[in-house]
Amino acid sequence: MPQAFNAPGLPEPFGIFSGAAWEPEGKVLHISGYVSQDAEGNLVGVGDIKAQTRQVLKNIDTVLASVGANVSDIARVTVYITDMTMLSEIHEARAEYFERPYPASTLVEVSRLVRPEYLIEIDAVAVVPFDRAKDPS
Repeated sequence: MPQAFNAPGLPEPFGIFSGAAWEPEGKVLHISGYVSQDAEGNLVGVGDIKAQTRQVLKNIDTVLASVGANVSDIARVTVYITDMTMLSEIHEARAEYFERPYPASTLVEVSRLVRPEYLIEIDAVAVVPFDRAKDPS
């Protein structure tokens, strides 16, 4: 599990993230950006940022589970959103998924994602302990 922390002398993060995270021994997993699609490729949560955020995190969880990892192994996420005014709803959905210590995080507002109906995309880096890491099934 990555060891997240907030550096002394800097303000506490104002959201669901930590300032930094160490990567202990393990296999580093780079997870591509996921949008709000179900297993059949259908958009989930048309116009609903909270529903889209939950689906994106569910997709990331599926990737993690496929290699023996879980949410606590995530060291860092990058979140791309199309409208910064949706931030509080995104944090509400993230609070349902992440527990302290939160992973390091970067948030970027973009003009659009791969399709205009997608409101959020998240990529992640996780460190899976060697004793739990497995080949994807």
